[in-house]
Amino acid sequence: MNHLLTTATTTDERDRSASMAILPIGSFEQHGSYLPLTTDTVVASVIARELAGAYRVLLLPPVTISCSHEHSEWPGTVSISAQTLYSIVSDVYDSVTRSGIATVVLVNGHGGNYVLSNVVQEANAKGRSMALFPAKEDWNEARAAAQLSSSMHEDMHAGELETSILLYAYPDLVRDGYESADWTAGDRRHLLTSGMQAYTTSGVVGLPSLGTADKGKAVIESLTRSFSGVVRLFE
Repeated sequence: MNHLLTTATTTDERDRSASMAILPIGSFEQHGSYLPLTTDTVVASVIARELAGAYRVLLLPPVTISCSHEHSEWPGTVSISAQTLYSIVSDVYDSVTRSGIATVVLVNGHGGNYVLSNVVQEANAKGRSMALFPAKEDWNEARAAAQLSSSMHEDMHAGELETSILLYAYPDLVRDGYESADWTAGDRRHLLTSGMQAYTTSGVVGLPSLGTADKGKAVIESLTRSFSGVVRLFE
């Protein structure tokens, strides 16, 4: 598990002859003082890499900057507009389908990329073949399989889930401090207006102290199994 980027050659892809491509989409945003700005990109890439190992798919390089406007007050965070992300995904789809790929699956690692749901809805309505993964249900199943203590709502950002995945896949990226960084903010109804700074001073909303490598491994294994449902949609 050493590569965030695919090392396949064009010959490898010709021999693979995949009909489905996977596009990881992350972000470049704050994740507290102990996880890197690239956390969401790492998460999306780890999921995508595991899927590529289990299914016959073309693994694309990740989109590393996306819609992180709710984190704009923190140093290091960089965003692009929803319109730009929409255009990137659309352009990638047009490009890979010209080479014989029939379907593109967006593997999203950042919850703030709301526009991706609309991208997929509109694409399929227009006769394109596109999916978004993981769905909320896939994440819930993965949390249950890994026996995570926190819920998706309370463990929103830099919490038990993300810390566990990085402890499993890239433990060297996790710095000290997650053990004492727990922070909850249950009522976040004005998040889109006020941003994260209205609900946390550390940038964390979640329970990172509960993160373990074993939980991260179980989450990734569950998501890999769940992806078979997406594959069946396009057979």
